[in-house]
Amino acid sequence: MAENEVKLTKLAKCAGCGAKVGAGVLSQLLEGLQVHRDPNLLVGFDKSDDASVYKVSDELALVQTVDFFPPIADDPYLFGQIAATNALSDVYAMGGEPKLCLNIMAIPESMPREAVHQLLRGGYDKVYEAGAMITGGHSILDDEPKYGLAVTGFVHPDRVLTNSGARPGDVLLFTKPLGIGVLTTAAKADMASPESLDLAHRLMTTLNKSARDAMVDFRVHACTDVTGFGMLGHAYEMAQGSDVEIELSVKEIDFIPEAGELARMGILPEGMYRNRTYAEPGVDAGDTPLWQQDLLYDPQTAGGLLMAVDPADAEALFARLQGSVPSAQRIGMVRPYRGGKRIFLR
Repeated sequence: MAENEVKLTKLAKCAGCGAKVGAGVLSQLLEGLQVHRDPNLLVGFDKSDDASVYKVSDELALVQTVDFFPPIADDPYLFGQIAATNALSDVYAMGGEPKLCLNIMAIPESMPREAVHQLLRGGYDKVYEAGAMITGGHSILDDEPKYGLAVTGFVHPDRVLTNSGARPGDVLLFTKPLGIGVLTTAAKADMASPESLDLAHRLMTTLNKSARDAMVDFRVHACTDVTGFGMLGHAYEMAQGSDVEIELSVKEIDFIPEAGELARMGILPEGMYRNRTYAEPGVDAGDTPLWQQDLLYDPQTAGGLLMAVDPADAEALFARLQGSVPSAQRIGMVRPYRGGKRIFLR
């Protein structure tokens, strides 16, 4: 094997966002921590949101986030691109524009220098595609490689999008197909086809910039990117934070075909089970087949944006998204909360 052909995924126990601490466990870990109040802190960690937002002036607020994970691809350059795309996504989900980034990297001493260089180059190239800059960072030695970014972006204080602003009547739009976690899990066992794996890699390196640029022109009341907690985990957070119910039309959701086949075979990431444990008590699955439920709990890496849109703007935004995002989908509605379950699959 050539020096730069290191098998990164063999060095990691979990891949990508599948390594994320489960939402239920995370809320327990944060429980009881004192939250300091500041009128300029518009969004903090107590809201289960994608990033923090701090108001600097009447015209400017800072959006800040950090995201890193173990390898989800063997090619270092591809891994760097995916990790950067995923980290930038949190700023887009808040309606912001990424501006400054800092590298976060852990590498084994034995990792070839060229592989490290390619990893960093992947991150730099994706950040520059976003119109932002990498200005430094921090690295440590570790047996398991990890990479990601701390990202600072800008947003107008009056145009911040959170995951807790959904209103009854809103239409739910989504921008990427589901099944990435299943495919990357299958890839570790050499069970994913090259074609489907190439599709997963293209999706994970597609910035949510076009989706963000489209939605800021419309009345979007809430937004989140669907990543480690899966569609149902993130939708459940949106429903809880907004005190609403969410109805998802499963037949309108775009599942990657091979991911569906693998899910039927039981090829599922560990993170899927964590997400199910967290969100299932709030989900009425109806007659939805188990394999589709599994894909709805599947942890996504660099997944799409889930938007709750004013019904008067939904068709126009849906039309704008078509052709500019990997998969424009109209997947459900927001309803008033009636007590009991929060998510209904139809």
